[in-house]
Amino acid sequence: MKIVATLPTYNESENLPSLIDALLKVSGALEVLVIDDNSPDGTWKLAAEMAEKNPRIHLLHRVNEKGRGSAGIAGFRRALDLGADLVVEMDADWSHNPRFLEPMLRAAEKADVVIGSRLVKGGGETGRSKVRTLITQMANLYIKLLLGLPARDCTSGYRVFRRWVLERIDWDQVRSNGPAIVQEVLVAARAMKASIAEVPILFEERRAGTSTFNSKIMLAGLMAQWRLRFRPAPVRTL
Repeated sequence: MKIVATLPTYNESENLPSLIDALLKVSGALEVLVIDDNSPDGTWKLAAEMAEKNPRIHLLHRVNEKGRGSAGIAGFRRALDLGADLVVEMDADWSHNPRFLEPMLRAAEKADVVIGSRLVKGGGETGRSKVRTLITQMANLYIKLLLGLPARDCTSGYRVFRRWVLERIDWDQVRSNGPAIVQEVLVAARAMKASIAEVPILFEERRAGTSTFNSKIMLAGLMAQWRLRFRPAPVRTL
């Protein structure tokens, strides 16, 4: 059993070393794949140095492409090439704490997709204002109703996938280049009748650095849900 945790990064040099160290302690079967969009702060250089010292660390250095969506796709594809049986998707700023990964991996023994959820019993957010928490809840309600997804936290980017789920997605047809990639993959998983489970997590504010997320990106992501409703990415028959 090989587990590959994918970490899309942009200017995360202050967070990356400690996060990778914590991830590698979760399981001896776990490897880390950093997908970096040529960060000006040298995140990719740091990841390259770590990869030279540890064969469980891998780097995908992207020079000509940018964006959370395309980075996520590139990470999934490379994780499959690495022979992953389970693929973990998470943020690299410590908002997705590795301490929640072990119960998520246990849930993946039965479920095809496991979501680290803020919106089930035991889940939540820490270090955030009530307004931000309310936005999270309202956005999830909007997306769940619009797309009919069988999950409460449809915007969580902390997830575990079984290999066959990712193999069946036609990545050449996935169009999301921003946060909507999270929902596009869930829509595809639902279309192939993959089982989906949610495990409670506490979402934490980033430990260091500055987030690139803003209201413009959020609105674009919410508008993209209408395209996903009527033009979802096709899935392959294996």
